[in-house]
Amino acid sequence: MRQILIIGAGKSTSVLIKYLLDQCEKQDLFLKIGDIEPDYTSEIIAGHSRCEAIFLDIFNEENLEQNVKIADIVISMLPARLHIEVAKACLKFRKNMVTASYISPQMKALDGEVKKHNLIFMNEIGVDPGIDHMSAMQVIARIRDQGGKMLLFESFTGGLIAPENDTNLWNYKFTWNPRNVVVAGQGGVAEFIQEGKYKFIPYHRLFRRTEFLAIEGYGKFEAYANRNSLDYRSIYGLEDILTLYRGTIRRVGFSRAWNMFVQLGMTDDSFTMVNSENMSYRDFVNSFLPYSTTDSVELKMRHNLKIDQDDIMWEKLKDLDLFNDKKKIGIKNATPAQALQKILMEKWTLQPEDKDMIVMYHKFGYELNGERKQIDATMVHIGKNQQETAMAKTVGLPVAIAALKILNKEITTPGVQLPIKKEVYKPILEELEKHDIIFKEKHTDYLGYNPLGEVGG
Repeated sequence: MRQILIIGAGKSTSVLIKYLLDQCEKQDLFLKIGDIEPDYTSEIIAGHSRCEAIFLDIFNEENLEQNVKIADIVISMLPARLHIEVAKACLKFRKNMVTASYISPQMKALDGEVKKHNLIFMNEIGVDPGIDHMSAMQVIARIRDQGGKMLLFESFTGGLIAPENDTNLWNYKFTWNPRNVVVAGQGGVAEFIQEGKYKFIPYHRLFRRTEFLAIEGYGKFEAYANRNSLDYRSIYGLEDILTLYRGTIRRVGFSRAWNMFVQLGMTDDSFTMVNSENMSYRDFVNSFLPYSTTDSVELKMRHNLKIDQDDIMWEKLKDLDLFNDKKKIGIKNATPAQALQKILMEKWTLQPEDKDMIVMYHKFGYELNGERKQIDATMVHIGKNQQETAMAKTVGLPVAIAALKILNKEITTPGVQLPIKKEVYKPILEELEKHDIIFKEKHTDYLGYNPLGEVGG
């Protein structure tokens, strides 16, 4: 019986575990799910004879190594910064490894040793990164095989609330780690290229420079730029491309509203606030506004942000109960970002029957036989409920499928890698289609950024 060790049992693991449990008899598998709170996993496995929930602390070297040593492959679903601890143990005991996270510099540094021992450390195999890589490379490879030249590649992904459960003025609820939403875009400048011109967006301007897009049957969306799109020129082999832009999808109007928090400083995670545990929500807001002996917090905020009383932006702020003087932040030495997250979670947490939605949109502009063409590829997947979310499915399934393909020696190229090789993306995308994760393509002429021939740049 082959053993798969899954380390970390957070929200994204429920579908991953279920998929592998369904394969246990046929594939002769036994699952060990290690977490510092194994009781959480017991609910998911429900006494399955080929699965065991165990206590596992990655900072306890003996505990970690004794479990890695007897596994046939290791899946790490821990926070990204912790994968390296698992990776070192996998390298020591010559075990293949799969994660859904971006390849860190520390992980990349292991590439030589991983190849030397003919191991596979597959990373970036969730939804974004993951399904975005695979679906993009499949189309790019097809265009190249036909003799086409890539001119443009844009890629956008968003975790949103499904239309039937879209019940607040922000058109948004948390479908993933709330902290990642609150601090999104910080710590760097968004870099990309459009029609051969390099573009840069600093954090304080990020949410006011958005692209707009529409998906048939689901309406209009907006997207703000991800940190560094330029990295993907070498990853995808697009060194000569004129336009390369990657971003995060939200419903139209979200970014303008979110920018209010950015401008006030409420998303800052670099300092802690004195007496934060005793602050009311109203106190928290007021701490970012000028002192006044006469003006109310509401009036100061409207004046500071230049919001009219009948502006929808004002209604969005009130919708969050920001001016409540009874509710407390309740977090000692909280950063502004942590305090804001606490407030938002009260309003934006998924309810038991809420359904989330993953939206992905790729645009490919290319030249073939002297003609300019465009492919718009879209994928929308809606979850079942608060537990079986679209996010958990689109993260967990690719991880599970990749682990099985590596275990069965269907994926064999060694090294620290992401899923951009055909031996990886082709079978995984085919399997995902069986689970209704499907891309629809629309083919049109490519007009570029200046269809009327205006001078721009």
